[in-house]
Amino acid sequence: MDRSELGALFLHCLLLWFVAVGGPSTILPGIHRYVVDVHHLLTSAQFAEIYTLAQVAPGPNVMYVTLMGWHLAGWAGAAATTVPLLVPAATLTLVVGHYNERYPDAAIGHAIRRGLTPITIGLMFASATILMRAVNHDWRGYLITLLTAALVLRKPWNPLWLFAAGALAGMVGLV
Repeated sequence: MDRSELGALFLHCLLLWFVAVGGPSTILPGIHRYVVDVHHLLTSAQFAEIYTLAQVAPGPNVMYVTLMGWHLAGWAGAAATTVPLLVPAATLTLVVGHYNERYPDAAIGHAIRRGLTPITIGLMFASATILMRAVNHDWRGYLITLLTAALVLRKPWNPLWLFAAGALAGMVGLV
């Protein structure tokens, strides 16, 4: 990646984080669109692999952004994707925390929370759809994804066991 591409990646990540509602999973469609669909820096499968690696590794679930930057341009890429995540998140946290502490029962605060909940849920479904399309290539993959989602919603199991079962199904050739 040259400097202009790195700068464009930085600005895109900065813009995404300023409009992010609901955390790092909600900006996944925007990042996917930028690095896979528009600029072809990664394939959909590579994107899904980086995201999955970040999710199963210990640490924050936003690590996929840093890993993607690292994969694209080493330390400079990691900085170009991580710094834009820190500045808006810290700024928004400080501002909202201050106003929430000062005016805990303000009507605008309740309205914002109620309004942002469906947006967050919709963005998380968009993220799940992008990842599902990136890794599933036939009906069996979609079936395993559906069963995994149903089990996660119904049972108090650690999802890593279900990932392991899916990996085992792939290794024996079921998917």
